[in-house]
Amino acid sequence: MLLIKRMRRQTPTFFKKLRLIGLSVTAVAAAMLAGPAVLPAIVVKIAGYLTVAGGVVTAVSQTAVKNDN
Repeated sequence: MLLIKRMRRQTPTFFKKLRLIGLSVTAVAAAMLAGPAVLPAIVVKIAGYLTVAGGVVTAVSQTAVKNDN
């Protein structure tokens, strides 16, 4: 419950931009994985890592909150 309250608070501008970058990286990597073209194994492996990294960046950025003090 505490995490949900924290995620609903206002996010600083820097972390909003970082969250957008993380979402973009995740979307591009997911498109590479889901595309109909056959890609080399190394590209598929890198796309998998980018998907995880983008998700982590997005989640961490969402939990950052402004300090009202």
